[in-house]
Amino acid sequence: MNESLQVKASYNSRRSQLPLNRTSGLLFAIALAMAPVVAPAQISLGTIVNLAQRNSSAVKLADADVRKAEAALSETQDAYVPNLVIGSSIGPPSIGFPTGQPSIANASMQALAYSVPQGQYIKAARAGIQAATLRLSDEKEQVALDASTAYIELDTVARELEASRQQQALADRLIDIEQQRTDAGVDPLSQLLDVKLIVAQLKLKLIHLQARADNLTSQLVSLTGLPKTSITPDHASIPEIPAIHADTVAVVTSGIQSAQAEAQSKLFVARGEKSAARIWPQIGFGASYNRDATSLNNYNLYYTSRTGVKPKADNFSAGFQIQIPIYDLIRKAKARESAADALRATAEAEQAQRQNDVQIANLSGSLRELDTLAEIASLKQQIAAEQVKTVQTELQNGNGSAAGPNAAPQLSPKAEQQARIDESQRTIESLDAGFDLAKARLSLLRALGHMEDWLHELQLPEPAAVTK
Repeated sequence: MNESLQVKASYNSRRSQLPLNRTSGLLFAIALAMAPVVAPAQISLGTIVNLAQRNSSAVKLADADVRKAEAALSETQDAYVPNLVIGSSIGPPSIGFPTGQPSIANASMQALAYSVPQGQYIKAARAGIQAATLRLSDEKEQVALDASTAYIELDTVARELEASRQQQALADRLIDIEQQRTDAGVDPLSQLLDVKLIVAQLKLKLIHLQARADNLTSQLVSLTGLPKTSITPDHASIPEIPAIHADTVAVVTSGIQSAQAEAQSKLFVARGEKSAARIWPQIGFGASYNRDATSLNNYNLYYTSRTGVKPKADNFSAGFQIQIPIYDLIRKAKARESAADALRATAEAEQAQRQNDVQIANLSGSLRELDTLAEIASLKQQIAAEQVKTVQTELQNGNGSAAGPNAAPQLSPKAEQQARIDESQRTIESLDAGFDLAKARLSLLRALGHMEDWLHELQLPEPAAVTK
């Protein structure tokens, strides 16, 4: 009897807890439904370019080259600034003849007073700074071009994905319609299979677009260092790319200017080495001071016993040193080596200019073709949109044909789905053609030296404002 009462009490206890558990679950579900959906924040093109330039290894290497060139200029100029070295030579007493000057403290100073080659080396170092600075600017432009191209392509693919998903939904609806028509015996099975083939092809295209978007996102992650989930393009942040053409006045690019400055630096070095191999005097100034030890060794007794004069503890000397190279085969060989380096650097600068000219010609030819293709794709998209309107009108009002054996058949909902699918396809093709055109325009902007003008429109923000 007691056992049955316990079982009944346990059952009632569990039963009394059920409404509370259900109520809690219902409240939790309502809270989830009412919770705001946190969408990933969009990131502007200017932020992407700014972070890519700061994160780029090529830019960091170029910046290090600038600092190295500045240090090289200081090194060549500081040859005229006297240096100062202090030291000491205290040790145990020497045995026999003193082998060294036993100074308690010594100081020496040296400086270059006159040198014809040194002037050329200073000019070479200044040209080296200019070359490194221009190379840094060129690397920044290249990184900006890569980041902008990937960003614009990702934005294009995002819009294509949206159109492709709509296309997929329309295709699924088309399968339902065709399945009903096949079951009713209106259409043969082959048409249903054709529709399924179209749906499979659209699904494959959607997979390709998703893989392309993932690849572009990974590229931007590598360029900027941002987490993958934070890269969502903002179409409004992309400034209009000007319709530039080959007849636009070209400006020498930073890369070509850097090559020319590098060649000029090599030329100054060659001139300096050539001057060093000639009979040009090099004059230097030096001074030294020694506080000699007189009690820690027999240095004082040695010289007193032979000269009868006690040596002084403080000694100072100063003077100019003149060197004139009369015959130096090593310097002449070095001069020929530097001349060959200068010749090579000049040829490389000329080659860079010719390659840029060829690139401008190729891009100009491609740009005319891509411009026409983009126009064609846009017209096809507009035609497809008008066809959708026509189909919808005919579905609502009929096609206006009288009834009879030769009358045109009335359209079915299947025709509307097909027209909408075709419109989505034309939209995707138009977006692809627009991206190809934008990419070619950006490349031509860089080749013509106007990339910096377009970058100024980005209004680059500080990366600290970006939440990683």
